[in-house]
Amino acid sequence: MLAVALAGCTASNSLVTQRTQGYEIPESALAQIRPGQSQDLVRTVLGTPPLTNEFGGQTAWYYVETKLNTTAFGLNTIRSRTVLAVYFDERGRVRERAVYGLEDGVVINMETRRTPSFGEDRTFIQSILGSIGL
Repeated sequence: MLAVALAGCTASNSLVTQRTQGYEIPESALAQIRPGQSQDLVRTVLGTPPLTNEFGGQTAWYYVETKLNTTAFGLNTIRSRTVLAVYFDERGRVRERAVYGLEDGVVINMETRRTPSFGEDRTFIQSILGSIGL
């Protein structure tokens, strides 16, 4: 029994698995994307983009790769995140490509306060009194 317990303690890395979430961006594909290429060629090399944006006649395609460490207890930690952005001009040709990492991101604090609306935030006692007409 002691041998089984010690065997579980010998490899602490076995409790952590590494996986990729989202699109896996191969270096060979990055090298093939150059200014002037068509959207069809980019789609052939990289596949259909999971995220797109269109503004003012210009289009951007985003491919996101997130590398995670997952523990045996289900906790995920992000090792790295890479975003490949391919920007197209009005004619549908590659204008430029950019690769962004976690260090390029900005942390946004989410506002947790709520604006109460009429009838939404009633307590249990208020609900009981309201149901009997008080």
